[in-house]
Amino acid sequence: MTFTDPAERPKAFGIFSALSGAGAAVGLLLGGMLTEWASWRWVMYVNVVFAGVALAGALLLLAKPVLTERPNIDIPGTAVVSAALFGIVYGFAHVESTSWTDPVALGSMISGVVLLAVFAWLETRVAHPLLPLRLVLDRTRGGSFLAVFVLGMGMFSIFLFLTYYLEASIGYSPIEAGLSFLPMVTAIVASSTTVPALLLPRVGPKAVVSAGFLVSASGMALLTQLALDSAYVADIMPGMILLGLGIGAVMTTAFQGATAGVHHEDAGVASALINTSQQVGGSISTALLTTVASSAATDYLSAHKPTALTVAQAGVESYTATLAWGPGSSWSVRCSRRSCCPIRRWRRRRASP
Repeated sequence: MTFTDPAERPKAFGIFSALSGAGAAVGLLLGGMLTEWASWRWVMYVNVVFAGVALAGALLLLAKPVLTERPNIDIPGTAVVSAALFGIVYGFAHVESTSWTDPVALGSMISGVVLLAVFAWLETRVAHPLLPLRLVLDRTRGGSFLAVFVLGMGMFSIFLFLTYYLEASIGYSPIEAGLSFLPMVTAIVASSTTVPALLLPRVGPKAVVSAGFLVSASGMALLTQLALDSAYVADIMPGMILLGLGIGAVMTTAFQGATAGVHHEDAGVASALINTSQQVGGSISTALLTTVASSAATDYLSAHKPTALTVAQAGVESYTATLAWGPGSSWSVRCSRRSCCPIRRWRRRRASP
């Protein structure tokens, strides 16, 4: 690994976490500028430029690894885990147009879970596993990967649905929506760069991760109160700042814990698993929470007289419903009917005249 000095590793992970978290939010601003000034297609084209810069930097700056033997590819494990993740994401996405009891949706999700179990079994049998289970069976590393997975679920959904709210509900332009995330970016950078040096050595990773998730959940709780007439400074920005502080604290601590004590031959797998956990969490949450948002809007519209104001309020209800599910997203897996969700019942009571 590049940073072997224990004094350098927290700083390195702090900077990495700050860039990782801030990059997603800054991308919203850049995407807004490209969308408003050019075309939404440039949101795709610009990634070619970024990829070229990253490739050039990797070739020029990264040390060339010394390979004593050529690694083998775990083709069965790759195929099974890809099918498993596809089944889970497709099942959640299919619920949006059907229901939680739809046979195709349930079959896809159940098949995905079964295939994940098959994947774990395969990894104990192959000579060169795609995911050596010793990495995730370690208590500290396993908890860190889980934290990154949950963090990915929260980050992707927050950026997506808050952007919808800012543009569709209160009329921000794409650039204004991107600029509105800058306080969150600042909070992520501040938290990521200070927590490793100030808090982590004193209270330990468990306390930092727990506190970080609690702060993030508090920010989500504030944002569930958003309405059509919410003010940015008074109603939106405080929740964003809390989210940024919590995300930065969890991210830098989890990234460091996920690679702590990893042998040199497992360093690449551990690093890849960090990014994979974050991306998979984002994919699952996007599919799941899009379904939650659609159900919330449908429920609100079915219970109120259809007017322009009702449609606008239904949009707000759908976005805030996803934020209400953030702190307790595991409830969504247990619910097979819309009416069984306590958060949804509470929101219907609040919206009733």
